[in-house]
Amino acid sequence: MKDKLRKLLLDARAIADLAEKEGRDFTAEEREQIEKLLKAAGDLKAELAEAEKDVQLRKNILALDAEFAAVPKKELPAGQPGRGKSIGERFVESEQFKRWMEQIAPGGHVPESTRGIHSPPVEYKSLFKDLITGVDDESAGAFVETDYTRIYEALGRYPLNVLQLINRRTTTSDLVHFVRQTQLVQEATPVPEANVTDYSGATGEISGEKPEGATAFEQVTTPVKTIAVWIPATKRALSDAAQIRGLIDQELRDDLAEELEDQLINGDGVGENFTGLAITAGILTQAWNTDILTTSRQAITNLQVNGRARATAWVIHPEDWETIELLQDTTGRYYWGGPLSRGAPQLWGVPVVTSQTLTQGTGYLGDWRKMVLWDREQANIQVSDSHADFFIRNMVAILAEMRAAMGVIRPTGFVEVAFESGS
Repeated sequence: MKDKLRKLLLDARAIADLAEKEGRDFTAEEREQIEKLLKAAGDLKAELAEAEKDVQLRKNILALDAEFAAVPKKELPAGQPGRGKSIGERFVESEQFKRWMEQIAPGGHVPESTRGIHSPPVEYKSLFKDLITGVDDESAGAFVETDYTRIYEALGRYPLNVLQLINRRTTTSDLVHFVRQTQLVQEATPVPEANVTDYSGATGEISGEKPEGATAFEQVTTPVKTIAVWIPATKRALSDAAQIRGLIDQELRDDLAEELEDQLINGDGVGENFTGLAITAGILTQAWNTDILTTSRQAITNLQVNGRARATAWVIHPEDWETIELLQDTTGRYYWGGPLSRGAPQLWGVPVVTSQTLTQGTGYLGDWRKMVLWDREQANIQVSDSHADFFIRNMVAILAEMRAAMGVIRPTGFVEVAFESGS
């Protein structure tokens, strides 16, 4: 059919080439011939497509037959284990095992002096099904065969918003050093011009001496920490389901990022934990006063006056932000415009992001550029069977880890705010 189709198209092409060579349009007779050839080619092409579908269906049947060994026992080719028997029976009755036994034990007995014996592998295309559902084709065993849709639906992760606010840098060391100012120069004052060259302190003399300023600094050292997680998997899962590798990879990386964001806020500084913002010495605090709007506005003043900083964002727990957005005036109107006019979240003109890493009832206002994360080794994935007895179990450990350090280079650039009474 393909040859016939090719000939029809070549005949039509020949007529077209002739007209083009002579620089003219098709004659009525040529036009009729081309239409007939193209119609015949179209019919033949449709017939060919149907034939190819039949061929593909036959291939699919053969593939499924091979996969599930859906061949009656009496039609099994020589050398293949029989069905309806235990795995052990099928192994010892296989042609591979019998031939091997004839080589090492011609008389049916293996001498005790024989060393280094290693049988050939006997393949079981349906071994997984045999182990789970049993060897009887007519029984579902412990489980029913499942129609795998390849659809993967993760449980979901919290949005990671703090990581989007802070400074990200890199380091090649295991220790990060930075200098932090602890005392401001505050001695500046207007100075009159001197009226004597040799000041003695006499009445009317002006020395014109300028005041000396004083400041202080401290050197802070923060070590690089390792955040890691691993999960076990079978080698079969890696080789037979390539898409699982991507899901595992993404799942592990997301877990690292989630833990990292939690450490930025809540790390207690003990052992390998970061010294998070919540326990960083020197950050400002804003106590609850009257209501949430009054308190939050005073926090902005606190940061400006005592921290000499400009806020870049609020970080608030979702439940606290819900409380704020639902606030209404005395006539029942929402302060934030209500459900039909939701815009970019802001509180007193400062952008708001929410984070589940915070404790409900406590929020943070700050210049988030003053928190820095130094990447020593960005998240990476490794796979190895060098764990416990994984090598002999055909299992692997999939490890994800990252190394980083963090520091609040200016603690007074942040205010911890109580969003409810008593918090």
